[in-house]
Amino acid sequence: MADTPLNAAVNTAGSTTAGSIEVGTAGAGAQLAGPGTGRTAVQQPIDARVAVKPSFDVNDFPVPNGREEDWRFTPLHRLGGLHDGTAAAIAERDGAGTDKVEFVLPDGVTAETVGRDDARLGKAGKPVDRVAAQAFSAFEQALVVTVPKDAVLPEPVRIDVRAEGGVRFAHVVIDVKPFAEAVVVLNHVGTGTRAANVELLVGDGAKLTFVSVQDWDRDAVHVSQHNALVGRDASFKSVVVTFGGDLVRLHPRVNYAGPGGEAELFGLYFADAGQHLEHRLIIDHDTPHCRSNVAYKGALQGQDAHAVWVGDVLIRAAALGTDTYELNRNLVLTDGARVDSIPNLEIETGEIVGAGHASATGRFDDEQLFYLQARGIPADEARRLVVRGFFAELLQQIGVAEVQDQLMEKIEAELEAAV
Repeated sequence: MADTPLNAAVNTAGSTTAGSIEVGTAGAGAQLAGPGTGRTAVQQPIDARVAVKPSFDVNDFPVPNGREEDWRFTPLHRLGGLHDGTAAAIAERDGAGTDKVEFVLPDGVTAETVGRDDARLGKAGKPVDRVAAQAFSAFEQALVVTVPKDAVLPEPVRIDVRAEGGVRFAHVVIDVKPFAEAVVVLNHVGTGTRAANVELLVGDGAKLTFVSVQDWDRDAVHVSQHNALVGRDASFKSVVVTFGGDLVRLHPRVNYAGPGGEAELFGLYFADAGQHLEHRLIIDHDTPHCRSNVAYKGALQGQDAHAVWVGDVLIRAAALGTDTYELNRNLVLTDGARVDSIPNLEIETGEIVGAGHASATGRFDDEQLFYLQARGIPADEARRLVVRGFFAELLQQIGVAEVQDQLMEKIEAELEAAV
């Protein structure tokens, strides 16, 4: 299926550009290992837990069987064949699934579709598992959004993806040039089987807040690797929000291109009965005097609701002056839900500012509920207030009131079913 051309129109305020585009296609294309020379990816195997070196070629990865460390929590039979080539074969036989992508671009920001040979693709890092490599080997066109140097955007860049069934592979690049400041919101809705790679290039001295929302229909499958390359003295903030889908597996990764870089990774997820929501993070401190902070929070309700959080932080021998901390907290609202939370911290040098991690999973705080009920608040409303407070701190990290309000409305809807 050919992609539609950009169809842009300036809105009445004159400050943004709005349009729509179809991106990413799903031919099998397993022989395509990516563009040729000139690639600047810096990722290396993080530690002994990574059995296969990162690669753009799907053929460099064995088909997972579920016993590997990276796959042991993932129900492979629910991946729709993304892990073993079945999905790619279906897409080649039946044609790619349909995605409608709409966007809002502040002045100066550009969005374009590019071919596989574009030099900007792959700069942030290589795929680290077979699904990500399959996504890279199978897409035909990528979406590249560029924020120009020194630009300070007055409003967010919005990319709204509506999947309309079938199998599709996609590739997105967000390129924030040096000393620019931007908020980018990537929103997913609809149904289908989707695998993608998202590259986040944060130039020297730039600031990027990237918000990824997974609000899929209940039967959707979504697997995606997010690669962020943070420049010298640059600031990167990731906010991942996952509500929908049958199975969602996200793999945010951070590397540093120069000293002074800062990365903050925040996440919020709400798993209902039968859902599998998995978030695997890796922050690779291989550059001196960089900082990272991770805080993910989840709530679960219903039989067989399953959340997985794995946070890996590696401080290499060369990363002097590193300061890092990671936290995961989970709130179990009903019986029958399951959480697997695994923070990992590897330190190869003692010359650091600080490093730590924490993980906690529990039910409602009885003291908080008692305090609220003692002041005349009904039990159901008290429980809702506790959950709102549990998530509010993370939502405030987005810094865009409109987006925060939309997400809080979604949490309210989830709570109506939960309590």
